[in-house]
Amino acid sequence: MSIFDLLFGKPLATSAEKDEHIGVAAGVPIFGLDGLTSAAYGPEAAMMLLMPLGILGVQQHLIPIFIAILALLTILYFSYMQTIVAYPTGGGSFTVASENLGDVAGLLAASALMIDYILTAAVGVSAGVTALVSAIPALHPHQLALCLFVLAIIVIVNLRGVRESGVVFMLPTILFVGTLLTTIAVGTYRAIASGGHPVPVLAPPPPPHMFETFTKFALIWLLLKAFSNGCAAMTGVEAVSNGVTAFKEPRAKRANQTLTVIIFVLMILLMGLSYLAKAYGVTAMDPYASNYQSVLSIAVSVVFGRNWFYFLTMGSVLAALSFSANTAFAGFPRMARAIAQKDYLPHVFLLRGRRLLFSHGIYALTGFTTLILIIFDGVTDRLIPLYAIGAFMAFTLSQAGMVKHWLKTKNEKHRIFKLCMNGLGATATGITLLIVLTTKFIDGAWITVILVPLIIGIMWGVKRHYKRVKIETADPTPLRLTGLEPPIVVIPMARWDKIGEKAMRFGMLMSPVVKVVHVASSEEFDSVDTVWEKLVMQPVREHGCAEPELVTVHSTYRTILSPLMDFILKLEDENPGRKIAVLLPELVVRHWWENLLHNQRVQLLKLLLLLKGNQRIVVVNIPWYL
Repeated sequence: MSIFDLLFGKPLATSAEKDEHIGVAAGVPIFGLDGLTSAAYGPEAAMMLLMPLGILGVQQHLIPIFIAILALLTILYFSYMQTIVAYPTGGGSFTVASENLGDVAGLLAASALMIDYILTAAVGVSAGVTALVSAIPALHPHQLALCLFVLAIIVIVNLRGVRESGVVFMLPTILFVGTLLTTIAVGTYRAIASGGHPVPVLAPPPPPHMFETFTKFALIWLLLKAFSNGCAAMTGVEAVSNGVTAFKEPRAKRANQTLTVIIFVLMILLMGLSYLAKAYGVTAMDPYASNYQSVLSIAVSVVFGRNWFYFLTMGSVLAALSFSANTAFAGFPRMARAIAQKDYLPHVFLLRGRRLLFSHGIYALTGFTTLILIIFDGVTDRLIPLYAIGAFMAFTLSQAGMVKHWLKTKNEKHRIFKLCMNGLGATATGITLLIVLTTKFIDGAWITVILVPLIIGIMWGVKRHYKRVKIETADPTPLRLTGLEPPIVVIPMARWDKIGEKAMRFGMLMSPVVKVVHVASSEEFDSVDTVWEKLVMQPVREHGCAEPELVTVHSTYRTILSPLMDFILKLEDENPGRKIAVLLPELVVRHWWENLLHNQRVQLLKLLLLLKGNQRIVVVNIPWYL
């Protein structure tokens, strides 16, 4: 077995596609880790905004904020259950919006989802490394390098296929959920048993002092900003509806079961961690402080201290947060394929790789995620302002599309109830989108506002290109056999050798009109014109073949490509209606590094002919294998 097969797995036959389909157990880690692990950074994102209020921010406002978030999460849960049933072949926002609201709405959802998936991967990796840095502060200066290392591991795992990635991610998911549920259960029991005043095993860092007194309007504005930050905990909800096709039959039933498990566990984690923060006086810390700890790290410390369970929990958080990027790697390639099917993205996204994955989607997501991590230096909180915009834009368009779907489906059972539920979802997510966009605009949401129309413009450009190609290449007429004549063959040749001989033999088979072009300069030696008569013309005359013509073009400035291009284009212009076949003799070496030892003029000439040529100029490679 080669190292490549060991890393990425052996190629899978197309017939093995059904074997790659997954059940609920694998579906939760593949499509749910993003949502579940948002419990690790969602509460902290909200608590960061409450820092100016000191300990009162957590004591008075944190739980009401997350009650509102959980109410919105419940609405989304029931809405997406209906979406999955209505679109068992994959009901992502792009599909639902484009089919029911038109291409413009579909592209808006697609661009928002692209941003969301990229940030899902970046935030997941970044938050996972933040958990590691909290446990080992000495690693803080190396946060970006660690992020890129973890990303590389995730990409390798994902390239092995959906089913294998589900198996790999199952253990971190179980550990993450199990350790956090244990922390919540033990911490809640101690808080209730002590009458609401538990004694922490390890005292949390002192809360920040209240910086100023807020007016009523300023306080409302601050709470809205905290709510919008906390909404990052809902960004992975749509993943299951995007990936319905990955499940075994019955797809819709298994997908809904998976969604139910994810939402139920997420709600317990969010409310449980919020309660622990309030009961034990846990507040957020400045992420740039040298002694920074995440809220999750502090919460586990106050319940269990810094013992083996703490490090097990933080290790599981690191693994789960990092692997939560898999949600993006599972969803982005499928979404890109759906968009490419409508010609809005390059068709390369339609191709399945060696492991039955849409590999080019994974490559693209890896590149964008790497770029985002480098730009933001791997710090999670810098990404949060950008995170929820794309998700809630996709939520809103998807739910609005479902409303239109139920309006068109007259005979659907319980249609009015389903219509009202999706209408409620569209209204709630639309209002939340406005809140998030308004409160986070200055903090970085403006970038999303710029990126969305830019991405839409690029996709429209791709669509126009494919449309133009289709119009220009379409030919409904029968094969035309009139006006056929051999082409004029042009063979660039510096000296006579086996490579040149092979090109000559092939050219003389193609056409009786062969022009061998030699570019002469004062610095050449062993040129073809010195042996032309003896080694070429004499054998041609003896066999009675059509005689090729040697054309010598003088190069004043020792350049080769420009005189060749001028000759070929002039020849094409002088022979209207005649094909020009340019044969390019090319040396093919055994090792890639040997290419560095040979002149690459053939590749440059080929590129120039493709760029400056037209329909009547044909380029043919004549390889000589060493």
